[in-house]
Amino acid sequence: MAYNISVIGTGYVGLVTGTCFAATGNNVICVDVEEEKINSLQQGIPTIFEPGLERLLKTNVKEERIHFTTSLEYAVQNSLLIFLCLPTPPYEDGSADLHHVMDVANEIGRILKNHNFKEKKIIVNKSTVPVGTAEKVRNILLKYLPAEKFEVASNPEFLREGFAVEDSTLPERVVIGTSSDYTKEIMTDLYQPFVRTGNPIIIMDEKSAEITKYAANSFLATKISFMNDLSAYCEKTGADIEKIRLGIGADSRIGKKFLFAGIGYGGSCFPKDVRALLFSTEEAATPLSIVRAAYEVNNKQIVRFTEKILKRFNNDVRNKTFALWGLAFKHNTDDTREAPAFRIIDILLEFGAKIVAYDPEAMENTKLRYGNKIEYAENFYTALNNSDALVIATEWTLFRSPDFLKMKSLMKEPIIFDGRNLYDLDEMEKLGFEYYCVGRKAINSKM
Repeated sequence: MAYNISVIGTGYVGLVTGTCFAATGNNVICVDVEEEKINSLQQGIPTIFEPGLERLLKTNVKEERIHFTTSLEYAVQNSLLIFLCLPTPPYEDGSADLHHVMDVANEIGRILKNHNFKEKKIIVNKSTVPVGTAEKVRNILLKYLPAEKFEVASNPEFLREGFAVEDSTLPERVVIGTSSDYTKEIMTDLYQPFVRTGNPIIIMDEKSAEITKYAANSFLATKISFMNDLSAYCEKTGADIEKIRLGIGADSRIGKKFLFAGIGYGGSCFPKDVRALLFSTEEAATPLSIVRAAYEVNNKQIVRFTEKILKRFNNDVRNKTFALWGLAFKHNTDDTREAPAFRIIDILLEFGAKIVAYDPEAMENTKLRYGNKIEYAENFYTALNNSDALVIATEWTLFRSPDFLKMKSLMKEPIIFDGRNLYDLDEMEKLGFEYYCVGRKAINSKM
């Protein structure tokens, strides 16, 4: 059946979640405090770049299955299910800042206290939150309402930026944390249209659901960091990390995904969630040494790559111009949060270098941080004009098969620092490029 749903927060998770719920026939109200954002969304114009989202959003706005408002009261009063999709940024110590979640929980409590409603409301934490957060939200609501008037559940998201619409509509699994049969029945029914191919809906307690999200992201981050840690040894011995990836990825116990060596993970999830899990486990005196190592390797990897650039120029990059391809933390997104490219830019600027950057989607977000401290190219070829070297920081498909001869004609010297291992070593050698990558031998190296 169709449900009345409100989604509090129209960031990455909230906007995709709300749009996909609407696409299966539910009536969705999305809430945000930013009026300009709400006006844009009400016209069917997404405020983030995500493949497939704009078409889906426009369709659901046109068919009036999704609405946007700044009124939390209107949304709460007209919804059975209230999804909290709020930011939980890290404090300096790595712990999750829950004030957005707690503030909204208090507001929901005040609204419901003054609203005569018959159906038991279900408040769903979809934000990534530490263990015990559902219990904290429940305790806040109990200040305003008797326990029989509401339920609180945990329903962590597992969206990959760049594939979020696909992950929402065809999830590999749905995790629902609840101890309530009432909530279990409604949430299971809500998600049935998304799991018709047989993928599981897994019901567990709230605390286990909360930890599941952190555990999943930390495990994937560990796979990435394992390969990055191994990449330094491969460079030292002359082995090829890409061939090793194929060799171990063919083992079904290991799997092919998240084995690409590079310049480290970034984005809004892995860095934040790894740090939050480390904080929580260390606070509980049960530290996770493997996750701690993954975190430290990730920090070291981007520094090691940038040191390679500096070493090639004898630690003197003053008046050197670097073309930089890729600013988003990964391809198919405009998200620059914790982007490795920014770490590279920061270090090169500190050493006096000039940066000319290009990204198909993340230029505007980059300008918010750097302004006129760097230059922005119209396309990826013009970024190369009179450059002393090219640095590749994001694996956009656009960069995979460029015109190498044209590149050589535009650059002062044909030097590439490839943080994503996009190119074939033999081809780079044949074309005469000086080519430095990750976990593979350097070609025509001057170091």
